[in-house]
Amino acid sequence: MNSIFEKLFQLKEKKTTIGTEIIAGCTTFLTMVYIIFVNPSILSATGMDTSAVFVLTCVVTAFASILMGLFANLPIALAPAMGLNVFFAYGMCGAMGYSWQVGMGAIFWGSLVFFALSLFKVRHWLIEHIPQCLRIGISAGIGLFIAFMGFQNMGIVVASPSTLLTMGNILSLKVLLGSLGFFIIIILAARNFHAAVLISILVVTLLALWLDPNINYQGIVSMPPSVSSVVGHVDLAGSLNIGIMGVIFSVMIVSLFDSSGTILALTDKAGISDEKGRFPKMRQALLIDSFSSSLGGLFGTSSVLTYIESSAGISVGGRTGLTAVVVGVLFLIVTFLSPLAHLVPTYATSGALIFVGILMVSSLVKVKWSDLTEATPAFITAIMMPFAFAITEGVALGFISYVVLKTFTGKFKELNLCVIIFALLFALKFIFIDHH
Repeated sequence: MNSIFEKLFQLKEKKTTIGTEIIAGCTTFLTMVYIIFVNPSILSATGMDTSAVFVLTCVVTAFASILMGLFANLPIALAPAMGLNVFFAYGMCGAMGYSWQVGMGAIFWGSLVFFALSLFKVRHWLIEHIPQCLRIGISAGIGLFIAFMGFQNMGIVVASPSTLLTMGNILSLKVLLGSLGFFIIIILAARNFHAAVLISILVVTLLALWLDPNINYQGIVSMPPSVSSVVGHVDLAGSLNIGIMGVIFSVMIVSLFDSSGTILALTDKAGISDEKGRFPKMRQALLIDSFSSSLGGLFGTSSVLTYIESSAGISVGGRTGLTAVVVGVLFLIVTFLSPLAHLVPTYATSGALIFVGILMVSSLVKVKWSDLTEATPAFITAIMMPFAFAITEGVALGFISYVVLKTFTGKFKELNLCVIIFALLFALKFIFIDHH
């Protein structure tokens, strides 16, 4: 048995053991398992079956993580991306009015473009040619968008006919329990407790089961339910209309920056990358990462991307793909816990959304605020995502404002062809597509 693991994962060369890798896999799993509650909670807002999404989230996460472990030999796990799932549910299917079938089709096509960019080695070129301020603005904007939905799901922020938004009833049960969950996450995370989000969701759910009459206990363990209500229903043809092209582009851009940055950060933390960010089996890792993203769209879980939570397993010694395989196996086991998906109320996962939002918004500290031609596009990109209730519009206005400001402040030489083309395409979208 040891020789099989040695052949697959080169444990001795990586200076690790089977025991260390198993512990690392369990650590990463506990850090990211919250997604099996959060993803169904978010996607069910579109009318998707909660139990089916729960099972598919587990299975697709398991498949992608095992794939990364076996073929790239990296201690990196993948799961449905926080940010794109929120944009899909509340942006595409909510504000834009698309059905979940068409929305998932757009996720698939955007992810497929992302895969093609990785396959033909264009991915790195794009990352190098899109300005840092726009990359930061996109990340921060998604964070603000996610946090806003967290506050809304918790009931702290509610719609108002006179002021658009106003404060909700802060003494309501869901606000009190949701706030408790949020502070549990922050306190535990500040103390470097890896399973902070999971503990928060479990505590709030147990309290809700006791205090909230709308929560019905339906058991914990059962055979995995059918996923036929989701699988095979993604509308690939309907999602290719001209009006949704901006959404497809946004999915590609977000996937590109989110995943690439995460992989580079994780391989650096594991000590397996060189000074240029290159690491063994880098091409396999990038292809698996982008392929898994399109798989998520096809099977109705939203884009599947590399999880920064993998750093928890790396921090306790995970150095090979065995860590990722352990994560995948554990996610397969929890498919038998599907009744829990109905037990967890939306406000129990709201704290997780706000927490992820905080982590993503923190990237704004890297913006050159002293340079208005850098700070303004970053600010516009970030702030317009929650204001316009769409990631696409934030990205579009960011690119356009960047080109306009650099052109008319004597800094035209700082522009490159990539940014100019994207800005023109977005301008044409506003004029000829959105106008009609």
